[in-house]
Amino acid sequence: MRRVAVAGVGLIPVKEYWDRSLQSLFAEAALKALKDAGTDKVDSVYVANMSGSFMQDQINMGALVTDSLGRPGLPAVRVEAGAASGGVAFHEAVKAVASGYSECVLVGGAEKMSDVLPEAATTALVMSEEQEYTAYTGVTQAGLSAMLHRLYLDLYAEPAQVGMMAVKGHDHSVGCKHAQYPFRMSIDRAMDSPMEADPIHMMECSGVGDGAAAMVLVPAADSGVEVVGSAVATDCCSLAIRRDPLIFESVRRAAEKAYSMAGVKPDDIDLAEVHDDFTINGILSLEALGLAGWGEATKLVAGNATDKDGKIPTNTFGGLKARGHPLGATGLYQVAEVALQLRGAAGDHQVPGAEVGLAQSMGGMASVSAVNILRRFGV
Repeated sequence: MRRVAVAGVGLIPVKEYWDRSLQSLFAEAALKALKDAGTDKVDSVYVANMSGSFMQDQINMGALVTDSLGRPGLPAVRVEAGAASGGVAFHEAVKAVASGYSECVLVGGAEKMSDVLPEAATTALVMSEEQEYTAYTGVTQAGLSAMLHRLYLDLYAEPAQVGMMAVKGHDHSVGCKHAQYPFRMSIDRAMDSPMEADPIHMMECSGVGDGAAAMVLVPAADSGVEVVGSAVATDCCSLAIRRDPLIFESVRRAAEKAYSMAGVKPDDIDLAEVHDDFTINGILSLEALGLAGWGEATKLVAGNATDKDGKIPTNTFGGLKARGHPLGATGLYQVAEVALQLRGAAGDHQVPGAEVGLAQSMGGMASVSAVNILRRFGV
């Protein structure tokens, strides 16, 4: 298998694009990535999208985005894995280059959530869950996360300790040009905000936004940012039949494989981008990744360990809560942000001396997860 490098990165701000189409968002991010890579010689395209078939009544996304790029002859594949779509698409693109099947791959994600009413967005989110025995009850993804949140509070933490996950994300988002909500937020504001699903407050939830992110992958040369670990794993869809609902088994399994591929351990990770659509999911992700002990992640976020200068800087551009969570594009924002850090191109968000970074995304209640590990080399 060949080594794989990130040659180009393209991001657009996460916000509400009322006058733009889904394919135009993808095209903008893709063209930025191609320009950054200094090439247009792409031989395959992967596009991550979760809900275009529901929100825009649009399928056949691969052909749609290659047409928007003016490259209708390219082979293109849509990847859908709930909110893990971006991370899984990146994994598939890595395999295409590593296997020798492709020499230059464009992988991008796009989502346009502002086209639908809030209740439709809620419906789209819960479509990641099993419909016949879970979603039919009327439970939302916020409701499912609230069950985990309540159990975690009963066993391990106080509400404000979990809420610090959102506070730290907002601290990191300040000055980020592609962040949806780049402002600081106090823990009092988070805890005083209305309940979304008890005990989850509104300011502990990611918002609704549109966005697109893209990267160009090529065989690795002698310098740059290399993909050293990439893995995807699944778990039982129902929380009710898991051995321990507070253990994200798919995250743990994907992380173990990615660590093994990369030849690293959790202590070797210099920064992490984790899936924090709700604060509790960010906390549980840190634990499943081995970056914190079980029941101990709140100690990291309550202190300074996840700060830019801490032991394990986390969500250094704001995470899903503050940078934004455009579903299928989110995983690619995460990997791109890690790549920018390892390039030394993160500006005011730069983690000093960062050499190894991790991005973790998940679909549903961690029924599918992707973990991608990048390393700076030769520089």
